[in-house]
Amino acid sequence: MPSLLNAIVCMDCGHKMSPDPLPESCEICGSRWVDADYDYERAVALWRAGMGNRPASMWRYDELLPLIEPEAVVTMGEGWSPLLRANGLGRELGHGAIFIKDERQSPTGSFKDRQGALTISALNQAGVRECVLASTGNKAAAYAAFCARAGIRLWIFLTSTVPNEKLRELALYGAEVVKVTGTYDQAKKIAQDFAARRSLYYDRGADSIMGREAFKTVAFEIAEQLAQHLPVENGRWRAPDWYVQAVSGGIGPLGVWKGFRELERMGLIDRVPKLALIQSEGCSPMAEAWAAGKRTAEPVVPHTRISVLATGDPGQAYTRLFEVCSETGGTMIAADDGAAFRAMRRLARVEGYSMEPAAAVAFAGLETLLADGTIGADDVVVVNCSGHTFPAEKHILEDQYVLDLEFGAAGGGEPSHIQLEDGLGAALERLDEQVTTIVVIDDNAQDSRLIRRLLQAQKNYRVFEVNSPRDGFDLVRQRKPDLIVLDLTMPELDGFTLLEAFKADQETAHIPVVVVSAKTLTPADRARLEGRAESLWQKGAFNTRELVQHVVETLGGDLDGDGDLLSAATQGQIVSAPKPSFQAAPDVDQRDIVVIDDDHRDARLVRRLLEATGRYRVHEAHDGQSGWRLVREQLPDLIVLDLMLPDTSGEDLLERFKQEPSLADIPVVIMTAKDLQADERERLLGKIISLFQKANLDRAALIHRVDATLRDDRR
Repeated sequence: MPSLLNAIVCMDCGHKMSPDPLPESCEICGSRWVDADYDYERAVALWRAGMGNRPASMWRYDELLPLIEPEAVVTMGEGWSPLLRANGLGRELGHGAIFIKDERQSPTGSFKDRQGALTISALNQAGVRECVLASTGNKAAAYAAFCARAGIRLWIFLTSTVPNEKLRELALYGAEVVKVTGTYDQAKKIAQDFAARRSLYYDRGADSIMGREAFKTVAFEIAEQLAQHLPVENGRWRAPDWYVQAVSGGIGPLGVWKGFRELERMGLIDRVPKLALIQSEGCSPMAEAWAAGKRTAEPVVPHTRISVLATGDPGQAYTRLFEVCSETGGTMIAADDGAAFRAMRRLARVEGYSMEPAAAVAFAGLETLLADGTIGADDVVVVNCSGHTFPAEKHILEDQYVLDLEFGAAGGGEPSHIQLEDGLGAALERLDEQVTTIVVIDDNAQDSRLIRRLLQAQKNYRVFEVNSPRDGFDLVRQRKPDLIVLDLTMPELDGFTLLEAFKADQETAHIPVVVVSAKTLTPADRARLEGRAESLWQKGAFNTRELVQHVVETLGGDLDGDGDLLSAATQGQIVSAPKPSFQAAPDVDQRDIVVIDDDHRDARLVRRLLEATGRYRVHEAHDGQSGWRLVREQLPDLIVLDLMLPDTSGEDLLERFKQEPSLADIPVVIMTAKDLQADERERLLGKIISLFQKANLDRAALIHRVDATLRDDRR
């Protein structure tokens, strides 16, 4: 059944907007707190007719989920987790109606799979192919798994307190993992700035519609399943008296509460349960603010061993939950780590449940609420057993699967505002270099190690060594590196075959390949490499500084220093013969081309394609302002322009060029990843000579169009 989404409604000013499942903010007041509204009358009519033929997953409730295109769904059967009566725990605690919602059964072992499935499906629907998030662990695992399934590249920023087992799990899924030496809130700030600098989608957490909408399916399932345990009249579903959950940022209970409210609105339950939100005592800004009767929570620096719950600043999510708990008679308390670990042991002993510490915090809080009488003897209680840890074996992963990023003040103290800002800028500068990835594929471990030392002596690149060609092939397809260094003579698969495979794959064809080999090449060998390899370097016959300089410049950087570090890195293996090159001798009358594209890889690809002909000098700019300045300085013969730039639109920049008399006649080629509507294409007609889509770029056609245009203007 298609979604019955009617509108997106601002939770602050009440303004209704069109049903876009990924809105940035309210178009009237700018609030990020917006909500999804549905046709509930149609939904309840369908649900009352029976749910028996629906899938046993969260997607059985698809009418009240905000996904417009069912074919965009990315699923692994998440949801419809068991609701079991905890008889053993009930006997120990003297309470006869405790139920456990066992979210450990989810694909990656936590209830965050619901959020991952719905969010990644929405990104898939919107055509987003790369995204960024900060996480304390479980959300990262869920997003990594679903992004892998959808073919979306994922950048995850975590703190150094996240266990190595969790980091290995994320790397196993192919995510890019950045470990920040700082607090979770600092990791969020870095992740947000990283996404903004690259114009990538950033997952906003608790104020994201998709997360709250995903977690409301927990409420739907509890009410439907609880009615099977404790039937009610008229075929209605049943709400518990209490819903208990451990909480960090607050998105889970916000979604669950909305789900119960929707069921009440449709008449499927007679009341909304009270929420009992349990925090770890070492990071409990919500519980502290609730105890003081405050509507806002003061941020804290986490001091808990339970890293999954280490959100020090819940922000506006707490204010929303304060209102919910006040309205329903709920509560917020804290449980110390020791109580959580004791609850873990108790649940394993009496129920056979092995759970992560974050889930055990909820059960520790339950014990307190039963002991002090907050939860009554006859109350029906459902506890969210939110997750189970999955360890990834260390030996199956390549090294450097995590990027370490230090941030904050030295000495462990809380940094000042100035230190935070300075630290953020320095951290982001380091990160720009650290995320540049190189894969070295060479069956000779000594040679691959030498190349890595050469590169890392000068730049803080992330360099992976692979000594098996098949493993190298898999790693390149997984990591999509910025550059490949490739040997030609290897067992099982030679470098020629690997190179041809990389260039035949649309997702890796743009990656420059530098060949470093001891093989004496025949004319036939050179013909196979022509047009595919960036350059060729003969082992034992090249200058190491020249190789490093070539790699750095190919990656769009500059070589620093005087070479002393390079000399130390080679340990006496430097030789000085010049390299052979594939590039043709340049024409005497080369033409100038300016490429304006904020994606450095795309700009570099165009530069490589055009400069390889020997007929063009290509200049790069990566934003609108520098592009405008470069075009005015160079007065190029042709411009290649992206439409999506960080500081302006490409269409606006094109209009500026056409209004400037000295620039108006310069031919412009548009190369964009934007899916243009008919009216947008119409506006561009007459202003450009050609338009290419990045997703299916015909390189030969691009070169032919440039050649033909610049050849014609000489006549």
